[in-house]
Amino acid sequence: MRGPALAAVARFCRDCLAEFDDDGAATGRCPRCGSPRLLAADVGLTIAHVDCDAFYAAVEKRDRPELADQPVIVGGRGRRGVVATCCYVARTFGVRSAMPIGRALQLCPHAVVLPPDMAKYVRVSRAIRARMESLTPLVEPLSIDEAFLDLSGCERVNGAPAALTLARFARAVEREIGVTVSIGLSDCKFLAKLASDLDKPRGFSIIGHAEALSTLAPMSVGRLWGVGKVAEARLARLGLRTIGDLQRLDEKAAVARLGDDGRRLWRLARGIDSRQVTPRRQTKSVSSETTFEFDVADRDELTRTLLSHCERVATRLRKDGLAARAVTLKLRTPDFRLHSRTRSGLDLTQMAPRLFAAARALLEAEPQGTAYRLIGVAAGDLASAEDADTADLIEGDRGREKARETAIADLRDRFGAAAVQRGLAYRPGGGNRRPR
Repeated sequence: MRGPALAAVARFCRDCLAEFDDDGAATGRCPRCGSPRLLAADVGLTIAHVDCDAFYAAVEKRDRPELADQPVIVGGRGRRGVVATCCYVARTFGVRSAMPIGRALQLCPHAVVLPPDMAKYVRVSRAIRARMESLTPLVEPLSIDEAFLDLSGCERVNGAPAALTLARFARAVEREIGVTVSIGLSDCKFLAKLASDLDKPRGFSIIGHAEALSTLAPMSVGRLWGVGKVAEARLARLGLRTIGDLQRLDEKAAVARLGDDGRRLWRLARGIDSRQVTPRRQTKSVSSETTFEFDVADRDELTRTLLSHCERVATRLRKDGLAARAVTLKLRTPDFRLHSRTRSGLDLTQMAPRLFAAARALLEAEPQGTAYRLIGVAAGDLASAEDADTADLIEGDRGREKARETAIADLRDRFGAAAVQRGLAYRPGGGNRRPR
């Protein structure tokens, strides 16, 4: 057996984590446990992308063992409910994220549909994040269930090269937290993220720089970072359908044919990505929105819903120690057109009434009688709340207003969101909202 610090390549079993020499697994199976899940990785590869497998569904299956073999869909119910995520059993029937629940149940009538429990998912995410941060200080979250890690220089602290450290991490998350992850390892962010999607679930894929060109060549240009459906169609019209098509161009030709973005795409096609893993990505906005069960034109209903979202946003700002100088109103019409209006230059605030005053003015400026399928609000131009909502000589009552809002927040923290309701937010008989 060779110590990983001395070897140029780390060779180990992903199940029992046993390390072995070049000829230690000539049979293709682990010499210790017999598992076929063997891995060999250049110790110089240290950039990883970790992606939880069907995260929401996996957490629900963990907490409900009777659903282990069942197709599980997590998403909103009702006529306009959509799939937030689904387990891999459901995916075999063609169910996918963002699909209408009605369509998903046509494909998989026996699926179990569960409403999202975001508070629970956040707790699990934080537990996984804490384990990541014990491996390296360079953790860049992308969403609740995925993150980049840079393990450069952490070999001595972790007692193993990056690949073995990550395999240990994946096994610990599965055993101790009860969900699985897939890992991509490379020398840059683009290749690491691409690799993590190659062998799901419970995957661990490696793309070194030497094999980057051959691995990327047959893939669609849509796999390149930042290339959506519109850009993919534009590239196809130019005869660039695969990444290999881009690789055959030289850099000057790529820029000539594709403009300013040509150089970036040309570099990505060769597995070149100089972006660094940046921890603690700055929050740019805090938002909340509702998709209605049926289109709503009633201005009072829209106003009540808007106030509820301003209160949710204010709660998140307070918990994160942030305040906003801008408010954006988001409206989507029945034909799916999105209308957004922003008011900026506000005094720094994290109070719901002040956010609502700005958002309501934007709503009142919209034509009366227009129906909407969605309404939402976002707080932007964020800063620390340290100097927010300060009193001055002109608005001497702001201190009392702030004290009142703090008291309301404390009561809701202790007794739940329904403990205190503003008169305007009262909705007799419920409503047809589906908040997201």
